[in-house]
Amino acid sequence: MSNIRILSAGAAQAVVEAIAACYRSETGNGVNAEFSAVGAMRARVLAGEPVDIIVLTRALIDEFIASGHISAGSSRDLGMVATGVAVRSGTPQPDVSDPRRLRASLLAATKVVCPDPATATAGKAVMQVLDRLGIAQEVRPRMQFFPNGYAAMKWLAESSGAREIGITQATEILANPGVNYVGPLPGDLEFKTLYSAGLAARSKEPEAALEFVARLSGASARSILAAAGYEFDS
Repeated sequence: MSNIRILSAGAAQAVVEAIAACYRSETGNGVNAEFSAVGAMRARVLAGEPVDIIVLTRALIDEFIASGHISAGSSRDLGMVATGVAVRSGTPQPDVSDPRRLRASLLAATKVVCPDPATATAGKAVMQVLDRLGIAQEVRPRMQFFPNGYAAMKWLAESSGAREIGITQATEILANPGVNYVGPLPGDLEFKTLYSAGLAARSKEPEAALEFVARLSGASARSILAAAGYEFDS
């Protein structure tokens, strides 16, 4: 029996957990998966933490192939994930249908929550959007950062404040009960990220890990990935 270890971006948590449940029941193998912001997982891989499978942005997977942390030829793409807007369930949905309306909604928000831009892909996207909209100075005092998108959405779901907005990866919004997905960042503010999985070069369970990557990225996983918020090239 094998026991594979996965370090994954939070944007892939729902899918990895769903595939892991089937994998465990069908193979008897164990899966130990941990999830956090992309930057935090990058640091753990570089620190030499034992791992069999790495699930991160395609850019970082390519970086790790080049540095020898991921086996060449083992990476598989999962799909694109949009950065989007969320509100607590049962509260009015802001209009984010175009950049002008998004700008007005952000200025009217009492709080804007998102992953920490120091480590998270979505957090970096949020700060870029605020800069492009020219409202970073006004909104910054009302922002609250979290270690990852899941933590931000959990806080938003449990909050009781009015006109609070969350921004993170669509997969992290859709996986959290208590929040509603309003929509993606609009127009030329759109921000989509390609996520991929690869076999760690020092994996102790390469055969089992490669089977898991195949399940995670294969045609049979498409419906799970789509339901979680992933998008695919036509």
